[in-house]
Amino acid sequence: MKTIFAAAAASLLLQFSPVAAEAATLVANISIGKQTMTVTEDGFVKYRWKVSTARNGYVTPTGSWSAKWLSRDHRSRKYDNAPMPYAVFFNGGYAVHATFDLKRLGTPASHGCVRLHPDNAAEFFSLARQAGLANTRVVITR
Repeated sequence: MKTIFAAAAASLLLQFSPVAAEAATLVANISIGKQTMTVTEDGFVKYRWKVSTARNGYVTPTGSWSAKWLSRDHRSRKYDNAPMPYAVFFNGGYAVHATFDLKRLGTPASHGCVRLHPDNAAEFFSLARQAGLANTRVVITR
C-alpha cells in the first residue's frame, strides 16, 4: 500500500514541476574577441560560426538579452537601407543578421550588429522562431 501511495505522490509532483523548456532553450553566445557565435539548444552545442562584430569607431554591446523581434527581409533605416536579412533583434536596433560581405567574416566589420553567413543566419532565424522569442537568448562577451 505504501508503494502505491508513493508512486501516486511522485506522479502528482511530476505533473506540477517546472518544465525545462520554459527557460531559455536557445542561446547564442557571441565572443567579440574570437569573432565567433556558439549556438546551444537545451544546453547542447549545435553550431559554432564565424561572425563579424563592430569595427573601429562602432560598438557591439556586451550583455545578455532575450530576442525581441524577427524580421526576415529587414533593411536598415539608419545605414542607407542596407540589407539585414534573417534579423533577430535583441537590443534596440542591434541584431544578429546575415551579411553578403563574406570575406570579412571572422573580423570586426559591422556598425555594431552581429553578422553571419546567410546560411547560418537563416538557420539561427529558424531556430529562434521555433524556440520562441522568450526562449531565445543572445549573450555577447569580450
